[in-house]
Amino acid sequence: MAKAQIVRRRRGNPITRYLRETTAELKKVTWPTRQDALQLTGLVLIVVFLSSAILGALDYVFAQLVRILISVG
Repeated sequence: MAKAQIVRRRRGNPITRYLRETTAELKKVTWPTRQDALQLTGLVLIVVFLSSAILGALDYVFAQLVRILISVG
């Protein structure tokens, strides 16, 4: 019987292949325009500010409630 030969495919250096594939994928990306990036950044800042204000207000209210409950007991 003839022995089956293992066909090895040359894959190259895995790091080089990774970098090549990453570069190819980055070329496919549709990057936002400067105006879009500025608008989205502003939106994120507004949402973060509002969220922190709401959470800060809730924290203050609950802290006062706990203070009242502790002083009553």
